[in-house]
Amino acid sequence: MPHSTRPDLTIAILIPCYNEEQTIGDVVRRFRETLPAATVYVYDNNSRDLTALKARSAGAIVIREARQGKGNVVRRMFADIDADIYLMADGDGTYAPEDTPLLINTLITERCDMVVGTRRGVTADAGRSGHAFGNRIFNSLYKRLFGRDFTDIFSGYRAFTRRFVKSFPAVSGGFEIETEMSVHASQLKLPVAEILLDYGRRPEGSSSKLSTVRDGAKILLMFAMLMKETQPFRFFGAIAAVLLVASLILMAPVLVEYFETGLVPRMPTWVLSIGLLLLSVLMAMTGLILDSVSRGRAEQKRIFYLSLPTFGAGKPDAIIGASRRDVA
Repeated sequence: MPHSTRPDLTIAILIPCYNEEQTIGDVVRRFRETLPAATVYVYDNNSRDLTALKARSAGAIVIREARQGKGNVVRRMFADIDADIYLMADGDGTYAPEDTPLLINTLITERCDMVVGTRRGVTADAGRSGHAFGNRIFNSLYKRLFGRDFTDIFSGYRAFTRRFVKSFPAVSGGFEIETEMSVHASQLKLPVAEILLDYGRRPEGSSSKLSTVRDGAKILLMFAMLMKETQPFRFFGAIAAVLLVASLILMAPVLVEYFETGLVPRMPTWVLSIGLLLLSVLMAMTGLILDSVSRGRAEQKRIFYLSLPTFGAGKPDAIIGASRRDVA
């Protein structure tokens, strides 16, 4: 069922793809049927099958990105494409193109910069038990570290305004790109929204490109890196606290023995404990200094974000008809 759009707003549908020849043709056709006025871009990330041919035959503009990894593809897409509204989805058919109007309507009517289509039931069964467990752990960890803005930080079904896309630095190279998007929105306190949507399963013969252990480790490292960049006092303060505790544990018996006998027979232990204490102080001071730097960077990013125009002029109205899929 097609939906009408306001002619002064351009919509770009961005689909990063790697070896999705079984599904990409149908995904592109359904997006074009749902939003005929939108332009569908498929970025082929070195596929070894007929993904590019199937996407082009279905009516998509196909562009190749040589750097392997979803983050590299998203960075290229956001740099290349100029539009008022961006819709990002996967090419594996797990996200329903018929839900696109609902995401875009929410983006406009709620005046958000990003709307995330959260996946119904993904933590119960994400295809593999390892994926489901990782989803629960990382979503809980995100809430503790960066705030409670999101309940599904790994969803690949998202709608963006132009100013979000053009202000997003996109430094990650792989599947951790969605985490980086979420932290960017949380750090700048951007208006965001979530919509609970059905999450489909891959067709028979199609396999996930996500590795539970390898990509889970990359995401964990991304958490640490983003925490260091956005909350340096908390990051280095935690390291300082660990070093301080280790120093006190090593120092305590040496001090007890010194007060009892007036001697320090375990000099190497004493030197090590003092070294750890100095490192602890150094980490705390590093955190304090970098916290001021981080605040300045966040202010600059916020000012740059505000300097970019959002879609249209004046107060936007809903431009897309309601989705034919009910949302709980």
